[in-house]
Amino acid sequence: MTALFAAGTFTLPNAVVAILWIGVVAYAVFGGADFGSGFWDFLAGTPEKGAAARKRIDASIGPVWEANHVWLIFVLVYLWTAFPTAFAALVTATFVPLIGAAVGIILRGAAFALRKSSGSLRQARFFGITFALSSVVTPFFFGAIAGAVASGRVPLDGQTDAWSVWLTPTSMLGGVLAVGVCAWLAGVFLAADAHRDGQPELAKSFTTRALVTGVVVGAISLVGIVILETDAPTLADGLERSGAPFVIVSGLGGLAAMWFLRQGEPGRARVPAAIAVVAIVVGWGAGQYPWILVDTIEIDEAAGARSTLWGLIIAFVFAGTVAVPPLIWMLRLSGVGSLSVGEARPDSSYAKLKALAPDDT
Repeated sequence: MTALFAAGTFTLPNAVVAILWIGVVAYAVFGGADFGSGFWDFLAGTPEKGAAARKRIDASIGPVWEANHVWLIFVLVYLWTAFPTAFAALVTATFVPLIGAAVGIILRGAAFALRKSSGSLRQARFFGITFALSSVVTPFFFGAIAGAVASGRVPLDGQTDAWSVWLTPTSMLGGVLAVGVCAWLAGVFLAADAHRDGQPELAKSFTTRALVTGVVVGAISLVGIVILETDAPTLADGLERSGAPFVIVSGLGGLAAMWFLRQGEPGRARVPAAIAVVAIVVGWGAGQYPWILVDTIEIDEAAGARSTLWGLIIAFVFAGTVAVPPLIWMLRLSGVGSLSVGEARPDSSYAKLKALAPDDT
């Protein structure tokens, strides 16, 4: 590997970016499914009609939702440490959506925890709406930030209009697609969990939602091609070249997941659905390469000291050895239902509260 670095074939900054992108991919898949669950919580219906779906959502994300944000912290720390110039420019230029995303994460976590111990229907509704809305706005803001970077609107000094940098066609496309992909991925996972736990009606309901959402996201993606061609030409060109294989894999993964859903096998749809998301995020990275901030600064130019980069690689290897295996085991247990908390937590469902206090609206 040292020889590759010396020859310039695969530089040390590129290695760190590859590691950083692992965190982006992991957050897109696990955090995406987590956020998408809140989207379906919002659309579950009335307290009585949506009680079963909301209980399913709580049981599915309860064991793992706090762990998902570890990937976000990982990405921010590595970006800040390895590429401080680019990090400073990014957070300065996009501080408005960054604050929005941060507030959304805080409100979402607090509302999810407090809803379980609500003492009245009014409280449960308030925390439920807060949880659901923050689950939508947070990925939207992250997508908008990605759009600002992808369209080359983040200057090196970060000094730009706080609103026009992300209120653009590419950023709006990124935000809408982020929400849509999260909802689709969550629909697939929730359908699989319901099917596994012997809840055929819920499985059918979430399957239908995932199928409809998949069609909508696919249509938006096609429209997005035109937007990128005109508003983010550098990324569009990269996606047509180095990113094209990943885009194709993503499309095939999405189609396979939809086919399994259509066949009534949501459990088998999980893997191709995850592959679809992984591939499109990797394709975005490949299409953007070699820029860390598109049309502004390249990866090698923005990199910090070599000793710092080596330290990050060593830390990644150590963390991968110590922390990743338990995380994989936890996700495995959650995937087979061994960590379900649906029956263990206090019953604060809307239907239960309505029965206890029918006049508390």
